[in-house]
Amino acid sequence: MNILSLSMTIKNPTLGKNKTDSELKPITVKNLLKLFIITALFMTITSCKNEPEVDKSNPFFRKFNTPFNVPPFEKIMVKHYLPAFEKGMAEGRKEIDKIVKNSKEPTFKNTINALDRSGDLLTKVTNVFSAQISANTNDSLQNLDLEIRPKLAAFRDEIRLNPELFKRVKSVYENKGKFNLNDEQKFLLENLYKEFVRNGANLNQTDQDTLKKINQKLAVLCVKFNQNVLDETNSYKLFVGKADLNGLPESLITSAAEVAKSTGQEGKWAFTTQRPSIFPFMTYSANRNLRNEIFHAYTNRGNNHNNFDNNKILAEIVKLRAQRAKLLGYKTHADLVLEPRMAKKPENVFNLLNNLWGKAIPVAENEVKEMQKIIDKEGGSFKLGPSDWWYYAEKLRKQKYSLNDTELRPYFKLENVREGLFTCANKLFGITLNPIPGCPVPHPDALAYEVKDADGSHLGVLYMDFFPRESKEQGAWCGGYRGHHVLDGKTITPVVTVVYNFTPPSGDTPSLLSLEEVSTMFHEFGHALDALFNLNTYNQTYVAWDFVELPSQLMEHWCTEPELLNIYARHYQTGEPIPASLIEKIKNSGYFNQGFDNVEVLAASLLDMAYYTLEAPVNIDIQSFEKDYFTKIGLIPEIVSRYRSTYFLHIIDEYDAGYYCYTWAAVLDNDAFETFKEKGIFDRATAESYRKNILAKNGIMDAMQMYVNFRGHEPQIEPLLKNRGLLTQ
Repeated sequence: MNILSLSMTIKNPTLGKNKTDSELKPITVKNLLKLFIITALFMTITSCKNEPEVDKSNPFFRKFNTPFNVPPFEKIMVKHYLPAFEKGMAEGRKEIDKIVKNSKEPTFKNTINALDRSGDLLTKVTNVFSAQISANTNDSLQNLDLEIRPKLAAFRDEIRLNPELFKRVKSVYENKGKFNLNDEQKFLLENLYKEFVRNGANLNQTDQDTLKKINQKLAVLCVKFNQNVLDETNSYKLFVGKADLNGLPESLITSAAEVAKSTGQEGKWAFTTQRPSIFPFMTYSANRNLRNEIFHAYTNRGNNHNNFDNNKILAEIVKLRAQRAKLLGYKTHADLVLEPRMAKKPENVFNLLNNLWGKAIPVAENEVKEMQKIIDKEGGSFKLGPSDWWYYAEKLRKQKYSLNDTELRPYFKLENVREGLFTCANKLFGITLNPIPGCPVPHPDALAYEVKDADGSHLGVLYMDFFPRESKEQGAWCGGYRGHHVLDGKTITPVVTVVYNFTPPSGDTPSLLSLEEVSTMFHEFGHALDALFNLNTYNQTYVAWDFVELPSQLMEHWCTEPELLNIYARHYQTGEPIPASLIEKIKNSGYFNQGFDNVEVLAASLLDMAYYTLEAPVNIDIQSFEKDYFTKIGLIPEIVSRYRSTYFLHIIDEYDAGYYCYTWAAVLDNDAFETFKEKGIFDRATAESYRKNILAKNGIMDAMQMYVNFRGHEPQIEPLLKNRGLLTQ
């Protein structure tokens, strides 16, 4: 990435039955380089135009001198970031000034290529800072985030709205026929020019000034929204006594005791709204009142009229984004952001979502009836409520398939799943992953691996960070410290990170994953492969955001294939492989809870689109809008949207008018996996075609063309409907 596109980490929410709160965090904070997928954190002007003095002890101001040139994390302190940001912006201004003042006719080399090569220091510090803010933050970093984000936003505007720079870019664009450009250069130029236009390059000075003010406000509001969700999540704990542990797995009880002890409440048990804590509790706790209490805490984060309240912040974000879209000549914010994506316009998104919504609601209503029968049979004098779903769904699964989560977890020891994932990648692509001794890591919990290609050549570095902590945002995501590109004829290899929030070890019990967590590990690794296999020449790439989840969601398909389960799913105590009977149960339960899974995700996707298809001027009350909208579309009362508005991190950072992307990509990944099933799930020729036509080209070629080159035809929706049990609905 270059000075124009400082990507954050792409957090990703996983979708379908495998989705987790992969809160996808959106990125950024949530996740956005989220994959690498690249999207953009942006930057602002500092008041001082002079280049800051260089502190030679600052790690960002010298060569890293580490294995594979990864960041020297242990040497980077909070005090190093701001000077590096300031120097990076100062250097960036000089580089842009040099491009603008070039007296020669604008060409691809002296303008587009020069622009792409600018901002090396700024890119370096931004990648490290944004990744740490998401995965290992603290008060000092959060305060700096609030300070630097508007400066970065302004710096970005300073470049995007530079009339002389745009004049040169436009000249190259209008005269592209005479530069003998290759396909990648044409794609880059086309998208770069349009990106300038979408960011206000054609506006008059007055409107550009207004745009800058809007971008400044949004930068601060988005940071504050994210911080509020993290702070409120960390502030809540449900303390219970021994009598309230009925039904809970021993591993969860042990973990809850450790949490309580860490807060000085030894002798009690504490449960949090972190996913590895709340959802096992919701699934197994026999205490309905406690289930309701913790569920209320989870679904009301950011909506408690306290210092962490996000209602007014979100309302202002929606208002400003609508205002900005109108200023730029678009009907709505969704029209603005969808233009460069596969969907192109809101109508196409709504067509897909509404189609699936109509098929999913009846399935969910039938699931409600089945669970209500269990309640009635047990003598319950109540109707199924949203906080009851996990508890009775687990009962229903056990009743219908003789399968429960506690039966599966012993076969999904984290280390075994990880090795199974590596084996899968080796079988498909021939790559190997080996630990790097002595390699600096972004947190003591993280592990570093060297990724080598089938011929033994170095592909890149992969970090894996598995467990929750208060310094880490919720969810799971993939990001990067360095992207693949070619500099002066030399290939620069990527440094990628995948971050999870999995069930941690407790006592003598290792980390035993749920099937959903297993799927999430494969999901984020799919993003990592996208980054590791990319063959872009330039820093700047343009990934269609609704294509981003194809590599990740496609990877999920392998985790429950019997051929692979027989390799990695082994009992953590005995080493025995998973019984064929359990594999059969997993297969038979494939359609289980699909009404719920689809409805909660589609509800969130539709809510996102509802906010961002509002036309300026916008003035809404968030709680009223959310309630009225869900009533309008017919969301059944037993299901709550996967994300309610005040903690919907995705739609703040990069998934605004974009949460539909998981569903859009699900059409692609289900169709794509058909070719693997036809030719063999580990067919090397198919895997190499997928790597060559999609992973290597992602961001440097039109998304649909890439897909057709691999599949031979445009994606069909029938495999998705079939795999989600919606085909006959």
